[in-house]
Amino acid sequence: MKPTWRNIILIPFSALYGSIVAVRNWMYDRGIAHSTSFSTPLISVGNLAIGGTGKTPHVEYVLQLLKPQFKTAMLSRGYKRKTRGYILADEKASSTRIGDEPYQVYLKNKDTIVAVDENRVRGVKNLLKQFPQINAIVLDDAFQHRRINAGLSLLLTDYANLYTHDSILPGGNLRESKHGFKRADIILVTKCPEDISDIGIRLLEKEFVVLPHQHLFFSTFEYGNLQPVFAYQSTEDSEAEIADEITSVLIVSGIANPATMIEKLSGIYQNIDTLSFPDHYNFKPSDYKLIENTFKKINHPRKIIVTTEKDAARFVSDKNFPAELKQYLFALPIKVKILNQQENIFKNKILNYVTENSRNS
Repeated sequence: MKPTWRNIILIPFSALYGSIVAVRNWMYDRGIAHSTSFSTPLISVGNLAIGGTGKTPHVEYVLQLLKPQFKTAMLSRGYKRKTRGYILADEKASSTRIGDEPYQVYLKNKDTIVAVDENRVRGVKNLLKQFPQINAIVLDDAFQHRRINAGLSLLLTDYANLYTHDSILPGGNLRESKHGFKRADIILVTKCPEDISDIGIRLLEKEFVVLPHQHLFFSTFEYGNLQPVFAYQSTEDSEAEIADEITSVLIVSGIANPATMIEKLSGIYQNIDTLSFPDHYNFKPSDYKLIENTFKKINHPRKIIVTTEKDAARFVSDKNFPAELKQYLFALPIKVKILNQQENIFKNKILNYVTENSRNS
């Protein structure tokens, strides 16, 4: 990442923030600050940077991998929810009650236990008290949550913004020093081009220091068929075939980096318009009016609105979403694919960890 004037000006603030985080990590590393361990296998999926690495699809990948063999739960803090404390996802769940990402996971994985708690230790204790049969818990975005000790830690970094090229907040995007990678068991470069060459993989490998206990993997996103958002909750496993005659798409997103989605759809449809909002955005009636007006201005009769699965989780639980737009709104599903013929190795590392450490194995 090439330094900008903004980065240079913010160097003193980054140094101060980095020092505070470094002292905190030092206290945990030395045992001065207490970290809680559990006998139940805990898998952490997180990153060094703020947002944009594709955590939720990778959490879903791990959940789907474990589901056939193990009783699994997912615990998140429920970022930007309008509640506090421990909440179990149930029929009362919504994006405002448990957060957009946990709600997305809940909608797509009704047979998986999903809960939120900003205090991960308390959350795990409550889950195990409620469901003593749980074999494994996947912790969403818990890499910096040092109060809990995950037995297997996955560290994600975006192919287009590797932590090796980044710097600490506020001058950069890192929550802590890049040396924090040492705590990870698996380093996963996400959002790689699906057609990345062997040479490209080799060049990427040179970017990283990989310790003896670590393994480096690479992943990409595969896109499914568009799904109607307002059949989202009742057609969990169905896919909507969108007619070939669709020529225009309005992309509406509230995620950190919609670039891969825009690139994907630009290769399919002739006319693309975009409305991008900040990550975890809380859509207001004025935003819906903007979406509605922008859509009306598209001068093509065969047009639709496409959004992300995370945004879809917000829209389906928002009573303010315009009724007249519901029939035009579709979500673009994504799933993770491990590259470089390493998928079986990746799966086995996770399955072996849970098998060897599960109380009920």
